[in-house]
Amino acid sequence: MHLKTLSLLTVASAMLLAACGSTPNVGNQSDRDLLVSRGRATLDEFRAKDPSLEPILNSSYAYAVFPEIVTGAVGVGGAAGNGAVYQNGRLIGYADVSQGSVGLQLGGQKYAELVIFKDEAHFLDFSRSTLEFDARASAVAAANGAAGTADYSRGVLVFSMPEGGLMFQASIGGQKFRYEPAPGAPMPRP
Repeated sequence: MHLKTLSLLTVASAMLLAACGSTPNVGNQSDRDLLVSRGRATLDEFRAKDPSLEPILNSSYAYAVFPEIVTGAVGVGGAAGNGAVYQNGRLIGYADVSQGSVGLQLGGQKYAELVIFKDEAHFLDFSRSTLEFDARASAVAAANGAAGTADYSRGVLVFSMPEGGLMFQASIGGQKFRYEPAPGAPMPRP
C-alpha cells in the first residue's frame, strides 16, 4: 500500500510540474506562422507514411498537429511542444503540450504527434485543458496502414512519428494540453 501511495504522489507531482499555467505559450505572430507552416508539413508527412489516415482526418471533429515535441530525462523527465489545431482543414487554434514523468529513464528525443478528436465532447475536454493521458502508452506509430486498425481510446486517437534522439524509458507520467483559439475562430461551446 505504501509503495502504491508513493507512486501516485510521484505521478501527481510530475503532472503538476508539467502543467503549470493555463494558456499555451506559442510565441508571437511570426512564431505562430512558422508553427502553422511546420504543422502542415508534418501533417503531410503523417499522410505520406499512412494514407489510411485521410478518412479518419476527414471524419474527425478536429485534430492537433505538434510538429516537434522535445523530451529529455535523467530520472525525472519532461517534454514540451507547440501545435496547431484544425477543424475541417481550417486553422482554429493553437496548443501546447507538456509532459512530466518519473522513473528509470535517460536520454532525449524529438517526435511529432497528431491528436485526433472523434467528436465535439472530446475536443471540448481538450479546449478546456482537461484532457490528460499518457500518450506514450496510447500512441500509434505512424506507419502504412496503422490508421486503418487504430481504435479511438476515450474518443481520441494519437499518432507519433520519431524525429531523432535516443531515449531509454521505464517511467510513469502523462501529457497535459492547453488550447487557445486562433483570432476570429469561434470558442468551443460548453
